[in-house]
Amino acid sequence: MRALTWHGKRDVRIDTVPDPEIKDPTDIIVRVTSSGICGSDLHLYEVLGPYLDAGDILGHEPMGIVAEVGTEVTGLAPGDRVVVPFNVSCGTCWMCAQGLHSQCETTQVTERGMGASLFGFSKLYGQVPGGQAELMRVPFGDTLPVKVPHGPPDDRFVYLSDVLPTAWQAVRYADIPPGGSVTVVGLGPIGDMATRIALHQGAELVIGVDLVPERLARARANGVHTLDLDESGLDVVEEIRRLTHGRGTDAVIEAVGMEAHGAPGTKAVQQVASALPDALGEKLMDRAGVDRMTAFNLAVAAVRRGGTISVIGVYGGAVDPVPMLTLFDKQIQLRMGQANVKHWVGDILPLLDDSDPLGVDGFATHRLPLEEGPQAYKTFQAKQDGMVKTLLVP
Repeated sequence: MRALTWHGKRDVRIDTVPDPEIKDPTDIIVRVTSSGICGSDLHLYEVLGPYLDAGDILGHEPMGIVAEVGTEVTGLAPGDRVVVPFNVSCGTCWMCAQGLHSQCETTQVTERGMGASLFGFSKLYGQVPGGQAELMRVPFGDTLPVKVPHGPPDDRFVYLSDVLPTAWQAVRYADIPPGGSVTVVGLGPIGDMATRIALHQGAELVIGVDLVPERLARARANGVHTLDLDESGLDVVEEIRRLTHGRGTDAVIEAVGMEAHGAPGTKAVQQVASALPDALGEKLMDRAGVDRMTAFNLAVAAVRRGGTISVIGVYGGAVDPVPMLTLFDKQIQLRMGQANVKHWVGDILPLLDDSDPLGVDGFATHRLPLEEGPQAYKTFQAKQDGMVKTLLVP
């Protein structure tokens, strides 16, 4: 089959690789019909190379048609249409029963002290082959995939794999009071969807912060009050306070993470680690890895006293400098973590109808053949061509 594979920093390729096979009786094989490129994929493309091997198959936002089922799978049959959540979660362990599918005890990467395995996301999370491919093996066929109806286009359902539940959790963790306010830092796919969900759930003021004109315009068209980080003379934090009676917003959703703009010194350290041979780079990241904290620090400054910060941007640093004095003094509540995809599906599915209140049918900015995946990564990383969300079609 054809698959998008990692070969080095900023080097992803389309290769011919062996077709996946049923390994356990509860496995299924899915013929992928759409697979998204996520902001998290860019961390693998740019920074987290020490945790990857050449030939690793990327991608954690797939959906498709069941091609084959294991002998113990009873809930699905060939021809069924499914979305594959990015958490590799069993659905039956104690953590999954608590709704913490990202901490699944069956697939935790215990040798690294990490949570549940993830599709297409490095040795840190199990090195499980991903879904930017023609076919993928999916374990836990009766409890992991989300069965969806035939008929509507993939765009209606594919975001159940990541974007929708991740943004939904970000908003829920933000705990925005009825009629309250929230700032969303970063208007990539997750941040953009979080603004839509916050407005849908009744937030009175949703502020979106970014520096890409196309992303700002897209959010503004949906009723978001946008602020451009690059606008000459604009102090974003002061403007947020001006809009909120001098206090800051009730909540801030930080949807950027480890590769925020700014902090050139920290960026240099990240670049050194990613350029080292794998064993050395991995050791450096494990013991002295540091993230660019610009977006997090903006969130701390922009939230009101007694407010909540919801961190959904991915971080990987071992020694990040966190402003504990300010967090404590402002009495800030802080929630974060990988999205527990299956936990939120029941809340989201009723919204995926023809009324399309979250705008999923038009959410993708680009639809490209799988063979154009390497160029799509390059364009997305450079924030060019108005690219916010790309679906690769095998």
